[in-house]
Amino acid sequence: MTEIGLRDFSRDLVQDVLATAEATDTTLPDAFTQRMIEHLTEAGELDDGLVCYHRARGVEVSGYAVSDDETRIDVFVTHFRHDVDNPTLPLSELETLMKRLRAFIDKCRDGYRTDVDDASPVFDMVQDLERALKAATTVRLLLFTNATARVLKVTPATVDGIEYVYRVWDIARLHRLLTSGTFHEPIVVDFVDRFGAPLPCLSTPATDRDYSVLLTIVPGNVLANLYDEYGTRLLELNVRSFLQTKGAVNRGIRESLLKTPERFLAYNNGISATASHVDLVRGADGATGIGKLHGLQIVNGGQTTASIHSAVQKDGADVTDVLVQAKVTVVSPDRLNEIVPAISRYSNTQNKVTTADFSSNDALHVDMEKLSRAVWAPSATGDGQDTHWFYERARGQYADELARQRTPARIKAWKLSNPTKQKFTKTDLAKYIASWDQLPHIVSRGAEKNFREFMIRLATNGRPAVDETYFRRTIAKAILFKETERLVSAKGFGGYRANIVTFTIAMLVNATSQRIDLDGIWRTQSLTPALEAAISQLCEPVQRSITNPPRAANIGEWCKRPESWTRVEALPWTVPTALAAELLDLRASRRQGAALPETAAPTDPAVAAAAAVPAQTWFETAHWAKETGSLQPWQRGLAFSLGQRCERKTAPTQKQAVQGIALLKEALRLGFRPAIPVENLPDA
Repeated sequence: MTEIGLRDFSRDLVQDVLATAEATDTTLPDAFTQRMIEHLTEAGELDDGLVCYHRARGVEVSGYAVSDDETRIDVFVTHFRHDVDNPTLPLSELETLMKRLRAFIDKCRDGYRTDVDDASPVFDMVQDLERALKAATTVRLLLFTNATARVLKVTPATVDGIEYVYRVWDIARLHRLLTSGTFHEPIVVDFVDRFGAPLPCLSTPATDRDYSVLLTIVPGNVLANLYDEYGTRLLELNVRSFLQTKGAVNRGIRESLLKTPERFLAYNNGISATASHVDLVRGADGATGIGKLHGLQIVNGGQTTASIHSAVQKDGADVTDVLVQAKVTVVSPDRLNEIVPAISRYSNTQNKVTTADFSSNDALHVDMEKLSRAVWAPSATGDGQDTHWFYERARGQYADELARQRTPARIKAWKLSNPTKQKFTKTDLAKYIASWDQLPHIVSRGAEKNFREFMIRLATNGRPAVDETYFRRTIAKAILFKETERLVSAKGFGGYRANIVTFTIAMLVNATSQRIDLDGIWRTQSLTPALEAAISQLCEPVQRSITNPPRAANIGEWCKRPESWTRVEALPWTVPTALAAELLDLRASRRQGAALPETAAPTDPAVAAAAAVPAQTWFETAHWAKETGSLQPWQRGLAFSLGQRCERKTAPTQKQAVQGIALLKEALRLGFRPAIPVENLPDA
C-alpha cells in the first residue's frame, strides 16, 4: 500500500459516500456507516447490520448487529469527514467516541428503552440489544472513520460474563481490506526457506490433465503462521468466512486444541487446499515433499485454520503437537474458477453449505457483469451521455476499474460513463428482484440473508436466461427501487425506510399483477408521473401497516415475518386510474418474464393438473380475486405463485397443487371466467 494509493482510495470513498447519500437521501455519516456494514459483512467481519443513529447526553451510536445465535453483539459509532483531504482522528476524540458508545451499551443493560420514543427505530435497536445482552458473551465496539486514526490500546475486559472488545476501522485498515486478496497477488509459500523443511506428501495417480492431488500433513504452527500473515486472503476462495467460535464445530475445534492437541489429527477432518503450481523436492530422508506452493488457497477448512490461529493468539495455546491432514489439489490456472467452487461444494462436510455460498462465480452473476460493461443505458436527461449500470460481482471491481484510468481526463470520462449512483452489488440485485417478486419480509431480514435466499431460489427454480432483455428489465427494477426510496424519503416518516420501500414495491407489483412497463422504465431511465404518484400514495398505508404490528411487537422483527406481508397485501388499495391506463395487458406483462429450464413432467395427478393450467390463467385468477375482493389473500398469493412456477416450467408441490385446484374451482364457482377455459379439474 503506497501513500498515493491510500490518498486516491480515500478521495474515491468520499465521492462514493457523497453520491450514495444524495441518491438515497440519507446523511453522509449514515451513508458511510452503511458502506462499512456492507464491506465488513462481505468480508465476514459482521453478521449483517443496521444503520440506526442515536445521540443523547453521554451516549452515541450509529448502528448495530447481533449474531444469529445472539452470542456476539456489534455496535458502531461513525466519524466521517468530507471537507478535509486526508483527515486525521485525534486520539482524544477517538477515546471520547468509544466512551459514548460504551455508555450506550451500559444504558441498554439498565433499561434504556424507557427513555426513547417507542415509535422510533432507536426503540427497536435498544429492545434488540437488551434482549441480546442476556445471552451475549462478547460485545464489540467498532469505530468507523474515513480518517487516519491512532492505534487504540484498550485491553479487552470481561464484565458480568461479557467480554468487551474495542476495534477501530480507519481509512488505512479499510484500504487494506478492500485491496487485499486479489488474483493478481497469488500467495506463494516456500516451506523449505520459511519453515526449514518441505511438507511430506503422497501424490495420487493422474486422472485428469486439469488437476493433480497431493496428500500431506501440515503442522499446526505452520497454519497459524500463514494465517497470521495472510488472514482472509488465504481463504479467498473458501465457501465462507471464519465464524469466530460461535458454532458448535468451532467450539469443538478450540476445545480439542486446548485440551488434547496431540489428538487433533484424529479428531479433525483436516483441510482442502488448491494451488496453481507445486514445486516438489527431496527431503533429508530422500522422500518426496512439497517445497513450494504457488497460488495457495484454502477452500475447505477455513474454520480449522482460523481456529488454530485464534487459539494461539487469544488463548496462548501451544500447537507444536498439532497436526492437520491436508488434500492439496493443483489446478490449472485457467480452470480455477470452474474447479475450485466445485471442490468447495463437494468437500465441505463440517457445516451445512447452501448454493448461496458459491455465488461469486455463478453464471447469473458472471453474465450480469459482462452485460453491465457492454450494454449502454440511454441518457435520462437527453444530453446524449449514455451510461453503464456497473454490476460489481466481486468486491472492489468499481475501484479497480477506476484505478486503471491513469490520467485525470480518462478518470473524468470513465466516471461520466459509469456514475457511482449506478453501481450495484450482488446484494442490491437480490434486493431489487426479491421486492419485485413480492418477498419484502425476506428483504427485511438483511442484505446477506436476503441474498442467500435469492441464491437458494435460483438453485430451486432454475436460472433465468440472462440476456440483454433480462439485464434491461433488471435495471428497470433497480430504477423502481431507487425512485421509491426517494419518494418514501420525501414523506419524512422518520424511520423504517428500507422496510417501507420493499413492502411498497411488493404491494404495487401485486396490485398491478406485475403489469408495470419495465421496458418503458429502461427507455426513459425514470418512472412515469402516474407511477410516481401511485407510489407516493401507496407508501402511506404501507407505512401505517408495518409500523403498527400486532401485540406491540418489535417493528423490525415483525417486518421479517411472512404475516407482515400478508397484512400489507390485504390493504384495501386500488390502482389509480392514471396508472391503470398505462399498465401492460396481462399477456404482454407475461412476456416480461424470463424463460427458465424445463423440468421433468410431474407424476402426481393433482400436480399434473395444476401444472397443466396455463400461467396466464393463474395470473388472471389472482388479478380477478384482487379486483373483486374474492378469495383469501393467501389464495391470491398462491395463484400468483403458481403462475410464476408455470412460467418457469417448474412443477408445484403436491400441497400447492391441491390448494391451487381448490381455489381455482372456488373462483370459477364465484363467477371467474378465464380467457382460456379450464376443464376437467380433478377433485381436490
